[in-house]
Amino acid sequence: MHKKNLIAAPPLHRKRVLITGASGFIGSFLVERALEKGLDVWAAVRPTSSRRYLKDPRIHFLEADLSSDERLTMQLATYAKGQVPFDYVIHAAGATRAKNEAAFRRVNTEGTLRLARLLMATGALKPAGRFVFISSLSVCGCLHDTDRRPLRATDVPSPNTAYGRSKLDAERGLARIEGLNYVILRPTGVYGPREKDYFLMAKSIRRHVDFAVGYSPQVLTFIYVRDLVEAAMLALRGGRLGHVYHLSDGHQYTSRSFSNLLALHLGVRHVLHIVAPLWVLKLACWCAEKGAALASTTSTLNTDKYRIMKQRNWRCDIAPAREELGYTPRWPLARGVQEAVAWYKQEGWL
Repeated sequence: MHKKNLIAAPPLHRKRVLITGASGFIGSFLVERALEKGLDVWAAVRPTSSRRYLKDPRIHFLEADLSSDERLTMQLATYAKGQVPFDYVIHAAGATRAKNEAAFRRVNTEGTLRLARLLMATGALKPAGRFVFISSLSVCGCLHDTDRRPLRATDVPSPNTAYGRSKLDAERGLARIEGLNYVILRPTGVYGPREKDYFLMAKSIRRHVDFAVGYSPQVLTFIYVRDLVEAAMLALRGGRLGHVYHLSDGHQYTSRSFSNLLALHLGVRHVLHIVAPLWVLKLACWCAEKGAALASTTSTLNTDKYRIMKQRNWRCDIAPAREELGYTPRWPLARGVQEAVAWYKQEGWL
């Protein structure tokens, strides 16, 4: 570990943090935890963003249009004139579904780089302020599907999805912004309360059906949203400048692990387990994507989703996060699924 590159850990209390994507699944949990840590929290939102999970009166709001240089410059410059610059920024905003690769790039690549660049240009972020980028393990692609080695941050990425490519281009672009003090977090599949994609699996299990694809063994990894949020809090103060950290709960699972836990906490005794060949998934994703295009919308099932679901190895090496961030995952799948299901029931989702 290169100690000379590590950032000292100042206290968080009363420091200012800007959180993008604050109205979303991960962002809303980031806001809650930052408030618990005593941070002065600013939530970056759009005028149309839901504030369902942003009710705490301590939250400040900042409208941030990441699609326009002119508007974002004005919004950040207006903030910078009357306020103390941000000590930290956690960039959690992004698109996990889009109509095409260009749409992914507009949000995940161009939006990220525009924000980082203009934070520096307007003085809205302190000169030594930390920028934490929530990227994705999808950046790696299926590098080790044959030998099943863990995906490491030192591997040369080879993303096989439009989503992964858009995130990788954002990561590489951050390195070109002079003076930016940043770290990158690459979480594996994130689940928990308020999340909607894994929730679809819970709905299926409640109907006594578990659907999996591919006959060769698949190794899955997960991270509960609270563990990811804790890693982001640690990254505000620690870690090597410009370094990438892979994140999971430190364990490996099969798809049956997740479905069995869902069945247990849903009280579902008999589940029909269906395993379909990959070509069935590919056809379903193709049809759903074409149908969504005709309807000018997006679909959960699409070409990107097919490539993600067919990948056989999602192992990842979290040792650098443990050693350099002090990251200690506290939510193994059994505990996380139990809390998520309880929340779904409480909120009437199930």
